[in-house]
Amino acid sequence: MAQKEFHIETERLILRRYKSSDLEGLYRYLSDPETVRYEPYRPMSREETGEELQRRIASNEMIAVELRDGGGLIGNVYLGRREFQSMELGFVFNRGYWGNGYASESCRAVLEKAFGEGVHRVYAECDPENENSWRLLEALGFQREGYLRQNVYFWTDESGRPIWKDTYIYGKLHI
Repeated sequence: MAQKEFHIETERLILRRYKSSDLEGLYRYLSDPETVRYEPYRPMSREETGEELQRRIASNEMIAVELRDGGGLIGNVYLGRREFQSMELGFVFNRGYWGNGYASESCRAVLEKAFGEGVHRVYAECDPENENSWRLLEALGFQREGYLRQNVYFWTDESGRPIWKDTYIYGKLHI
């Protein structure tokens, strides 16, 4: 599938498609255990990050977020198309930039674009233990629609048994 053009500029950020020069910035946050703590993947090696970068370059769902002042790649927003004029939102940001409003600023811009293009509903899932994420979703106007108990696992214990996780489901309608 050909990559669709994507470009949004906010006051402090540029949101765009990934490019090959993003390897170092992507590695900085995908290799950090705390940054990927709630993600369905482990911290990545440089080689794994290179493979992931190629997947992101080919994707129309992954949006790179960089600082407008030339500070480079600091995170990403995920916006995946779903059935019934819906999309799924996700985000991961370099821990060194947490607490500065960059995730909020980029998600607001992406949501505005999606709703402006006719999307009816955007939803997001997050781990109830990831308070920063669910607080951000609520600040963006998402409503908690569900709490799924032990519905998913990404890892197993030393005996091979699933380590079950709960999930919050959030939704935001274009009204």
